[in-house]
Amino acid sequence: MAAKGKTAPTVKVQQGSPLTKWFTRAVVLLVFLATCSWLDTIKDRWYVFNPKSLHELAQAAIAAAPSPDDTTFMVQYIAANLTATYPSSQIALNPNTSEWVISNAGGAMGAMYIIHASITEYLIIFGTPLGTEGHTGLHTADDYFNILMGEQWAFAPPNLEMERYPAGSVHHLPRGYMKQYKMHEGCFALEYARGWIPLMLPFGLADVLSSTLDYVSFYHTARITGREIIKNLLIGKI
Repeated sequence: MAAKGKTAPTVKVQQGSPLTKWFTRAVVLLVFLATCSWLDTIKDRWYVFNPKSLHELAQAAIAAAPSPDDTTFMVQYIAANLTATYPSSQIALNPNTSEWVISNAGGAMGAMYIIHASITEYLIIFGTPLGTEGHTGLHTADDYFNILMGEQWAFAPPNLEMERYPAGSVHHLPRGYMKQYKMHEGCFALEYARGWIPLMLPFGLADVLSSTLDYVSFYHTARITGREIIKNLLIGKI
């Protein structure tokens, strides 16, 4: 028992120097960046879809449709073809063609049906019968916009002429590039992105948080995307 009137000795904890802390942080950051750089060089081994095959599928859906504006038929045609082509052990697809959700991104508004979502790929059908306009976003993935119905216009300076993409064509936006685009008087497209998909999500959800406050669509977008990514991870699809 300690004698009365005496206090226990104070134990001093030796703190690391600020230089040591910053050196440790720099090492962790360098390791993280090196890992990301290495993963970027091998991400193509996880790709399942092929841009050329998807373009041919989009063209086949247009050719088979009873009329040029029968988007419902084209969506069902594409979903049926994909589920018949790709085994469920290789890639998880969403066959529910009625599962559409409102999408606001880059100032443009439409609806999307998420066919596939994983860490390195997504495949959706996006569009609107009303027309819309906005910013493509600056992404870490290549984006292939296969026009099914209507027409898409695009613009990217210093080229001051309008780019025009009619039904049956594909608009390729390489990663690291951005444009202004317009889906003139209604347009639907089969959109395929390959790269680091989670890094694209803030662009797709920012308008909800900053302007529309459409938390219902936010919830369903997050729910469906998360569900599909998890389904793919469970079968080893990155």
